[in-house]
Amino acid sequence: MRRKGGRRGRTQDVEAALDELYITPPADFVARREELAAALKADGRPEDARRIHGARRPTLAAWAANLLLRSRPEESRQFLELGEALREAYRTLDAEALRELSAQRRQVVSGLSRQAAQLASDSGHRLSDAVRQDVESTLLAVLSDPEAAEQWATGRLHSALTPPSVFPADGGEPGAAAPKRPRSAPGPARTAAPPARTASKDELAERRRERQARLTAARKAAEEAERRLAALRAEQADADAAVGQARDRRDRAEQQVSAAERQLHQAREDLDRAEDHQRDAEERRAETSDALARAEEEARKAAKEVDRLGARVR
Repeated sequence: MRRKGGRRGRTQDVEAALDELYITPPADFVARREELAAALKADGRPEDARRIHGARRPTLAAWAANLLLRSRPEESRQFLELGEALREAYRTLDAEALRELSAQRRQVVSGLSRQAAQLASDSGHRLSDAVRQDVESTLLAVLSDPEAAEQWATGRLHSALTPPSVFPADGGEPGAAAPKRPRSAPGPARTAAPPARTASKDELAERRRERQARLTAARKAAEEAERRLAALRAEQADADAAVGQARDRRDRAEQQVSAAERQLHQAREDLDRAEDHQRDAEERRAETSDALARAEEEARKAAKEVDRLGARVR
């Protein structure tokens, strides 16, 4: 691990190491944790080493949620803002207004869950249906619970989160609590003076304006998150198409290589046969040359014998 100057630099160094550790696939988490801790200990930093060593191995769902936060920072920021807007709307809006946001909430959670599953798959880890449900549960918890949002924002979850039952679930599912309304103070309302009624009306109108403003903000945050998800889906589709084209090119190249390898193999066999033929021909040529030399020698001897015999006859 690279040493940085000063205590602050060392703290940032450890924080960066923890960030890296929690986007390490769970199967490699322990080995990487021990490696980082050993490096810090060897660097004379036992406290930092103990902190790293104390990091808990995340579940697959928690790791995927951490990976989503680190890999999609802008979408994650918008998602956290959407959660703030929805929680504020829940504190002030009626059930009907919240039902209008529930469909957008489900779509955003589903889209981000698919993004997390794709990121995990790209890292070599396919998420099962059960794990994807845990990821969705974690994202719903982030929307509904500020403490869960703070935990996810650290990027260091070690287990999936569960949304609280009091957050409105899709327009009134069992177990979902309705928003609380302020109760009017007991008293003889019929005998209230006209100025008090006017003040009450003004207060009610102000509350309605505030609720409408919060609803508008929540809708805007949800729409922005949906637009970003749509853009990501388009990018994903383009990436998928590029991967498909690259695979096609690779397949064609492999076919060409296979054909070239077959041709090379055939050429080598042809070369081996040609070399065999050449050796046979050279051997036959050598044998023929030896026979020709012997025949020429015998012819010379025969010619000399003829000349000798002819001289005697004369």
